[in-house]
Amino acid sequence: MKTLAVIPARYGSTRLPGKPLIRIGGIPLVLRVFLQASRCSSITDVIVATDDERIVQVVEAEGGQAMMTPSDLPTGGDRVAFAAREFGFVDCVLNIQGDDPLVGPDMIDPLVSMMASRPEVSLGVLGKAIEDPSEESDPNIVKMVFDLRGRALYFSRSTIPFRRNPGASMYKHIGPYAWRRDFLLDFCRWEQTPLERSESLEMLRVLENGYDISCIETLRDTIEIDSPEDVEKLERFFREYGDDLK
Repeated sequence: MKTLAVIPARYGSTRLPGKPLIRIGGIPLVLRVFLQASRCSSITDVIVATDDERIVQVVEAEGGQAMMTPSDLPTGGDRVAFAAREFGFVDCVLNIQGDDPLVGPDMIDPLVSMMASRPEVSLGVLGKAIEDPSEESDPNIVKMVFDLRGRALYFSRSTIPFRRNPGASMYKHIGPYAWRRDFLLDFCRWEQTPLERSESLEMLRVLENGYDISCIETLRDTIEIDSPEDVEKLERFFREYGDDLK
């Protein structure tokens, strides 16, 4: 199966301007994500989709591939779809978040394996059991619930499920999305849906249009970079556990 990994990297950021080029442990953030994706044996090609020539130069200086995309694309998903359309035919497109430098083969390869072995799956995502109680009510943490066959029932910024009785673990959505290329291109042509607009979550557009999302549990967490505090958190992580890219 031919798989394209696209890393959307927009230069502008309200809380962290120039985020893709911020150096963490001496390595630009976008390059960290690119190098992690390049370690995945299941990926055929990796490309950074960006709106800024400086990001292109950083990626290409390391022998990577980057593509300029329109600056007015509304979401990272639209940037990924643009790159997939321009790149040409592949079976599967991975949207690997450009601010998630700890995502690696142990998360990506199982997703691609599922897409290869289950042709009926149009979209696959990862879920991680929440261990930090503070994350349960954090609206920046996207919670998810899925059925006994691993199909998503709902995604929300609210606390789901409501714990009236014990028995269900709480999961958060993290990491990459694995799309069938044709399904991704169709998805980006659909109008936004009511629940999507309310929660500001693109995955609800898929569910509201009646399509399944398959979920795989992952045991490892990531650190997404959205603020200077997140940068320091990742620096502490590398000091404690080491940096695989050095």
